[in-house]
Amino acid sequence: MPQLLTVRVDRPRHRPLRLWIPVLPVALILAPLVVLAALAGVVACLIFHISVPRAFGTGWRVVSALPGTRVDIEQGHTAFLVTVR
Repeated sequence: MPQLLTVRVDRPRHRPLRLWIPVLPVALILAPLVVLAALAGVVACLIFHISVPRAFGTGWRVVSALPGTRVDIEQGHTAFLVTVR
């Protein structure tokens, strides 16, 4: 499970903006929304005839594979980097 999310935004004529976001405290704060999202996922699986345990297992594997992911986006003079550790 990811532990830390690092966000860096490089802006022209400004200092770079860096944020270090711990995943566990944010997940605990957003837990009620996660429960609602899980219920919506169950309903969607039932509507589209998808195996619920298999869908949640696949989702868990995707979340478990996130550490080491790096997303780097550049648009014009602005650069945006997200690193999952």
